[in-house]
Amino acid sequence: MKEIDKMRTGQLADMSDPEILDSFKHAKILIAKMRNMSIYDDKYRSLLEELIPSMSPSTIIMPPFYCDHGSGIRLGSNVFINTNCTFLDGGYITIGDNTLVGPNVQIYTPHHPLDYMKRRENKEYAYPVNIGRDCWIGGGAIICPGVTIGDKCIIGAGSVVTKDIPENSTAVGNPARVIKQN
Repeated sequence: MKEIDKMRTGQLADMSDPEILDSFKHAKILIAKMRNMSIYDDKYRSLLEELIPSMSPSTIIMPPFYCDHGSGIRLGSNVFINTNCTFLDGGYITIGDNTLVGPNVQIYTPHHPLDYMKRRENKEYAYPVNIGRDCWIGGGAIICPGVTIGDKCIIGAGSVVTKDIPENSTAVGNPARVIKQN
């Protein structure tokens, strides 16, 4: 199995693999080109669509935006991602239709080995993050590897989501806890 496939499926992957490095480099070059652009610049949208090839035309990502690969991000229709978000997409990050993502939100899929000797190797896991339809992720929230957030959820600003959140829930805090079933 190729290392990039291992990375996408939650297996321990060698991050020095040439295909993974090429993907990472491609994304970083595109992000650097977009760094000083606004959504109103003619080339911004085409660069963004090269970074995230399957992106819906109705989705908006406000710059600056940061990610590791771009190709691991799957966005539904009418998704709005506010400024200064970071999506580490070694594993897939899937966001459903009509979801709003506040500024400074961080979504992480990478997870390093717990054994310190293994961490010295250039290997890591990546666990997918899934966010449902019609969600609102408040500014500054952090979504940890492997988390699923159900449809129609609200994640409070500054929350750290370490576990799955059931649909129709409002969750806040560090770690995020469900405080209300909508």
